[in-house]
Amino acid sequence: MEHEGVDKATAVRTLLKIGIAEWRKQTALKLLREGKASFAKAAEVAKLSLWEFADLVRQQGITWVNYAPGEIEREAQEALMAESK
Repeated sequence: MEHEGVDKATAVRTLLKIGIAEWRKQTALKLLREGKASFAKAAEVAKLSLWEFADLVRQQGITWVNYAPGEIEREAQEALMAESK
């Protein structure tokens, strides 16, 4: 701590801030992975913008969109049908 030129209290506050930020990110990733939070809600928990959270999710290799085969196609067709009405 001395080599960084900060007192112990400042160092402890900095470490706590870093630890809490990391805990928030890990908690948000867990909620997203388990389907317990939407992407936007998880980004909010992590206190990151949607773009920052998207980068984090990508870096962690987390798949957060879980569609069954054919489900995307079915939803796209339904959306097109609804749009044409």
